[in-house]
Amino acid sequence: MRLALLLPSLCGLIAACGPAPQARIDPFTKSGEVIALSGGRGGAANACFGCHGLAGQGDGVAAPRLAGLDAGYLQKQLDDYASGLRPDPTMQPAVRWLSPDDRRAVAAHYGAMAAPMTGRPSLSTPPVWLDGDARRGVIACAVCHGDDGRGVGAANPALAGQPAGYTLEQIRRWQAAKRRNDARGVMAIAVAQVTPLEASAIAGWLERQPASPRPYSDAASLSAAEAAAAQLAASRGTRRPGR
Repeated sequence: MRLALLLPSLCGLIAACGPAPQARIDPFTKSGEVIALSGGRGGAANACFGCHGLAGQGDGVAAPRLAGLDAGYLQKQLDDYASGLRPDPTMQPAVRWLSPDDRRAVAAHYGAMAAPMTGRPSLSTPPVWLDGDARRGVIACAVCHGDDGRGVGAANPALAGQPAGYTLEQIRRWQAAKRRNDARGVMAIAVAQVTPLEASAIAGWLERQPASPRPYSDAASLSAAEAAAAQLAASRGTRRPGR
C-alpha cells in the first residue's frame, strides 16, 4: 500500500529532473531565405520570390531587383511599408505578416545576393542625371546615386539595373507626394521639376546600367546626402520668380 502511494510522487520527481521541454521553433521564421520563398506567416501568396524572382532579380517590368542592394536600405523600406510610411497596394499586405525580425532577415538575405549583370548596350547618360538644371532647381541625380547609378552608400541606393517601369513609377510617386519616405524630403524636391521626357530618359538609361554595387562607405553616403540637401536649399534660395 505504501509503495503504491509513493510511486506517483517518485514519478513526478523524476519528470521534474528531466530535460526542460524545448521551445517550438516556427519553421517560417527560420531564415530570410525561407521567408522569401514561403511568404512566412502570410503564406505562398505573399512569397517575395513571386514578384522579385528566385535570385532577387525582379520581374523586369514593375517589381524591382532586390539582390545586392544594401541590407539596411532594404530593411528601412520594409519597415516603411509595414508602418504605412511608404504606401503600396502590393507590398503592404505582404509585409504586414512579417515581424521586425522577419524583415531584418529578409533584408539580409537579399542584401547578401550578388547583383545581376545586364548585357544590353548602354544609352547615353541623360544630361540631367550628371548636371541637373540649376535654373529650374533640379540637382544632379549623380550627387546621391553616383555617376553610374550604383549608389553612394546605404542611404542613397543603387538604381542601376532596375526595370525602367519601376523607376519611372517611383519618380511619378515622388512628384505626386504619394511616396514620402525620404530623409528631409530630398527626393521629392529633387524630382519636382523633372519633365516626363527626362524621367523616361533616366529610367531607360538606368535599366541598362550594370547593377553590381560599389564599396562606398556610410561616411560618403552621409556626406553626399548633406551636400545634396545644401545644394537644393541654395538653389531654392537664389531662384527668382519667373526665372
